[in-house]
Amino acid sequence: MSLELSFLGAAGTVTGSKYLLENNGHRVLVDCGLFQGYKALRLKNWARLPVEPRSIAAVVLTHAHLDHSGYLPLLVKHGFRGPIYCTESTRQLCEILLPDSGHLQENDADFANRHRFSNHNPALPLYTQEDAERSLHYLKTVPFDQPVKVPGGGTALWRHAGHILGAASVQIDWESVTVVFSGDVGRFDDPMMVDPAPVAQADYLVVESTYGDRKHDCAKPEDALADIINRTAHRGGSVIIPAFAVGRAQSILYYMQRLRQQGRLPTALPIFLDSPMAIDASDIFCANLADHRLSAAQCRAFRDGVRYVRDAAESKALTGSRMPKVIISASGMATGGRVLHHLKQYAPDPRSAILFTGFQAGGTRGAAMVAGAESVKIHGAYVPIKAEVKNLDMLSAHAGRDELIRWLRGFKSPPRRTFITHGEASASDAFRHRIEEELGWGCLVPEHGERVTLS
Repeated sequence: MSLELSFLGAAGTVTGSKYLLENNGHRVLVDCGLFQGYKALRLKNWARLPVEPRSIAAVVLTHAHLDHSGYLPLLVKHGFRGPIYCTESTRQLCEILLPDSGHLQENDADFANRHRFSNHNPALPLYTQEDAERSLHYLKTVPFDQPVKVPGGGTALWRHAGHILGAASVQIDWESVTVVFSGDVGRFDDPMMVDPAPVAQADYLVVESTYGDRKHDCAKPEDALADIINRTAHRGGSVIIPAFAVGRAQSILYYMQRLRQQGRLPTALPIFLDSPMAIDASDIFCANLADHRLSAAQCRAFRDGVRYVRDAAESKALTGSRMPKVIISASGMATGGRVLHHLKQYAPDPRSAILFTGFQAGGTRGAAMVAGAESVKIHGAYVPIKAEVKNLDMLSAHAGRDELIRWLRGFKSPPRRTFITHGEASASDAFRHRIEEELGWGCLVPEHGERVTLS
């Protein structure tokens, strides 16, 4: 018996995670993510998969972030009708993330058509909110740490990966072969999320390498946040925080609440969470206590003192207000959503600050701004960047290089082959070298579309 493994995404890049396992005509897709960042990558979302969606028996999700789940509406739209297995928290998060993704794409297409800045006439959404809602009918929840049979004769098992609510590494056993997919490995000793669970054995391992070439800043997140917020408020500016609605927004609220308790933020400085999706994700976080470290009381506390903004009119009023404030708004790489309107207003203001909180994929506005761009293009026009720009990568939910090695040391014996994915080319190759030198494992950095035999 032999398995075929194809890398249909997250090879040479950090987005678009899709791994296809095939055995005697049975196909299982592990993750089903959108490509993000450079235009050449985004265009891959519009291309048909190299396999017919109807031929895929099942999808196995590691977690809900769109670079792992955001292609599901298209997969269903193009004919997939099998089960989509995921943890309960992942299901709940997908129920807000996927429809919101479709809604934003419809809005962006409509905005482009009304203002005539698209090269396409008319501009079309990749998929609609209705497409996304239809895909939710195929989600099937699974427990952690209990094997589940998948179509074709294999079994899958989900282990806690930290990272975000519901995130998992997934082990698939098919006859005599064990393949482990790391998903996104979280941080060790995180105050909110559980540690990534160790894995004892695998014949083959597919491991992420987002931060495979670097360590995180060891500075305390509270200190870094307090420094930039107080400095900005003192000069009369506002702090705009583009944050991933799932995971990062909740972490920032947690640290803000701790700073408030310690008296380290101006008492009159208002904090706004301007993202209906982040608000809903915070509610889901507090409803699933078994998936993280916080108590119910701590969950309630981190939402106190924060003003929730759901209404679009109220969001526009925030953009027009000149009073110093903190606005937390999706998306984390400034690729879309309400945060773009805030950036148009505050990025040209030298008193203000734009605060990113984690990895910025190449080709995104976030990556350009962190790299020192003098302007970025938003809604068809270039916006000058005069505000202070910082990226606090110690707030990242991804394991750094040393934390990834720590997770790998949990294996009792080396896998036959380790495939290094979900990283920029330089990060993946640096991590390959580190694993080979330090652990002595055989590694491969696959190319997009590469197909290997697992026997």
